[in-house]
Amino acid sequence: MPKIVYPICCGIDVHKSFVVACIAKTDKNLVTTYSKSKRFSTFTSDLRRLSDWLAENNCNDVCMESTGKYWIPVWNILEQTCNCTIAHPKYANEPFDVTQYLTKNIKAPVEQIQAAVDGEMCVEQAEKLRIIRSHMDSLKLCKANLESTILTIAKKFLPQINLVVTVPGIAAFSAVAIIGEIGVDMSVFETSRHLCSWAGLTPQNDQSAGKKKTTRISRAGAYIKPFLVQCALAAIKSNKHPEIRNRYNAIKKRRGHKKAIIAIARMLLTAIYNILKKNEPYNAELYRQSDKPPVQRIVTTEQAVFILQRQGYLVTDSP
Repeated sequence: MPKIVYPICCGIDVHKSFVVACIAKTDKNLVTTYSKSKRFSTFTSDLRRLSDWLAENNCNDVCMESTGKYWIPVWNILEQTCNCTIAHPKYANEPFDVTQYLTKNIKAPVEQIQAAVDGEMCVEQAEKLRIIRSHMDSLKLCKANLESTILTIAKKFLPQINLVVTVPGIAAFSAVAIIGEIGVDMSVFETSRHLCSWAGLTPQNDQSAGKKKTTRISRAGAYIKPFLVQCALAAIKSNKHPEIRNRYNAIKKRRGHKKAIIAIARMLLTAIYNILKKNEPYNAELYRQSDKPPVQRIVTTEQAVFILQRQGYLVTDSP
């Protein structure tokens, strides 16, 4: 019959800001019961309460995992009254619980992630991971320093940035990037169409002998054009601005996704032009009013031709 070494002992799960202690008691029949479990913070006063709680339950033997440096203050308090043992986490834990580290963006099931972390790693592999994590931390620091520099330079354009961020799909750094491309003085562009043409968001008008050769957008705006497309993709997903999504859906039915998203990018740039020129925030009501169908659907011949041309038709005189 095996010998009972620790009839009453405690296992402690050590975290950064708290510890969880569980007392195990084994009787003469080798039946172990985990009767008491309690959570304590890592403040010294609460660790003293942990020591008193162990003494009340006649527990003098404690085992804890060597989690970073978090075990040191726990050891300093408990070593005065208990026989403490530091063990490798591999041998101190039940399976590692990943649920507390999962975020809402993770789509894989918990069981699959739990199975993925169950494995072994050699010293060389662990060192490789430490180097990779160190490199990632270095990149994050460089990114933070770069963002700080950008915000310092853009500080004098703060009023214009606050106006541009009112446009759907555009956040603070997006506004800084757009202003960095087009500036804040809209007098350099005669109209919003000139700005859209400069940004490469206007269809070409290449005609010969009454036939359109191409309506593709130009290659201008190598930096701002793809950026505005990203902003447009964000804008059409927002439920706060139905005027953007409705226009996208209407164009997508006739022209497809790619042309529809370019149209939304052009719409956003036109709004930015007027916002900076008039020094007014984005007004969604203007777009909602323009989307309302007319009460009377009677149009002139010129208006009918214009509507057909906007939809891509080539209108010619009948013989």
